Amino acid sequence: MDADKLIALGRRALEIERDALAALLDRVDDRFVEACRTMLACQGRIVVTGMGKSGHIGGKLAATLASTGTPAFFVHPGEASHGDLGMITRQDVVVAISYSGETAEIVTLLPLLKRMQAPLIAMTGKPGSTLAQAAEVHIDVSVEAEACPLNLAPTASTTATLAMGDALAVALLEARGFTPEDFAMSHPGGSLGRRLLLKISDVMHQGERLPTVAPDCMLTEALLEMTRKGLGMTAVVDDQRHVLGVFTDGDLRRILDHNVDVRSAHISEVMTAGGKSIRSDQLAAEAVALMEKHKITALLVKDADDRLIGIVHMHDLLRAGVV
Repeated sequence: MDADKLIALGRRALEIERDALAALLDRVDDRFVEACRTMLACQGRIVVTGMGKSGHIGGKLAATLASTGTPAFFVHPGEASHGDLGMITRQDVVVAISYSGETAEIVTLLPLLKRMQAPLIAMTGKPGSTLAQAAEVHIDVSVEAEACPLNLAPTASTTATLAMGDALAVALLEARGFTPEDFAMSHPGGSLGRRLLLKISDVMHQGERLPTVAPDCMLTEALLEMTRKGLGMTAVVDDQRHVLGVFTDGDLRRILDHNVDVRSAHISEVMTAGGKSIRSDQLAAEAVALMEKHKITALLVKDADDRLIGIVHMHDLLRAGVV
């Protein structure tokens, strides 16, 4: 098969799936609202079930719900008939996915779910099907055709179901007031979690690791302090630990260009007054933004009384995975 034919087949599949998604817009209607309200009122968990490809979509929907503030899990309908139905309680809401609406393993569960009085939301492509008729809420995910040229393999239908599931999850996320910080709490191992959970206090240098010198010390003493602490800088502080200035490797290069006598200069003569700072309770990601904005590699950390309590370096943020 030549390249043009392969490209045409790929584009045809995408066009069919695009049209299937476009057709869903009009189905975000009162039934969609009812489904959202049913899930928002749930006192237990959202239990998603489905067989085959619908089961794969259901597993993804359950995972998306759970990570965006709606507790959910997936139950295989075949296993449910052999004991796993005990995982479902009347406080739960069941979301059953079956394009035909006649999947035997799901239809078998319907009388038991009715007896249990667990609200049932169905996602099918057949509004007149057994599952659709048994559900308290039915969401239509029908498509005109599958992207499969045989019109057999679930392709456009699974894409439509996946998208409608995402629409439900996003609507619930917004309705619950779910925040990026909430998302990070359920993703502590990911880069977003590190960015949103890690505070300056978690990564800053403090105590004996903090390079500081008095304003009347010699430049040579300041260089020794910088070498001992290994941060490429030192803060210049008064007796109350208020910051008067900073001296960095970059400052050293600049004074050497101006032929300053390193052995006789005092640090107060060559330091950069002030210095960029941040609070210990701010996010580490905010430190990255400040460093990038001012093109520096370290920030002073001050308390509420503007006293120095730490220093955070770009290397610390890199090691912590914030950058």
